[in-house]
Amino acid sequence: MGKHSSAEERAAEKKAVLEKVVGKVKAGRFAASSKARVDAVMKAAEHSGLLGEKSKRIGGRISPALIEQAKRHTGIETDTDLIEFALAAVALDDDFGSVFRKTRGTVDPDLKLGF
Repeated sequence: MGKHSSAEERAAEKKAVLEKVVGKVKAGRFAASSKARVDAVMKAAEHSGLLGEKSKRIGGRISPALIEQAKRHTGIETDTDLIEFALAAVALDDDFGSVFRKTRGTVDPDLKLGF
């Protein structure tokens, strides 16, 4: 992203990076490595502007077993990083399933698909 890019161009570039990274995560291309998945989600969150100033504090009661299993599964060591990853993953969710269901049967039956 160059200095002379318009705000619209920068937004389009960020969206393209976000879609590419999130698409890879959702397609399971990072399934072999939890660290790669975590890194991909956090990179996408950063590119989308979700990881700005850390000034908000949250609290809640959560099962220790849930936290430990999530840490083992992701390789994340701190509660703060785990919460940040979980929130980023939710915030970046594109709701593919419901969109797919809503658009089912909307392709023009006369569309030539080449086979």
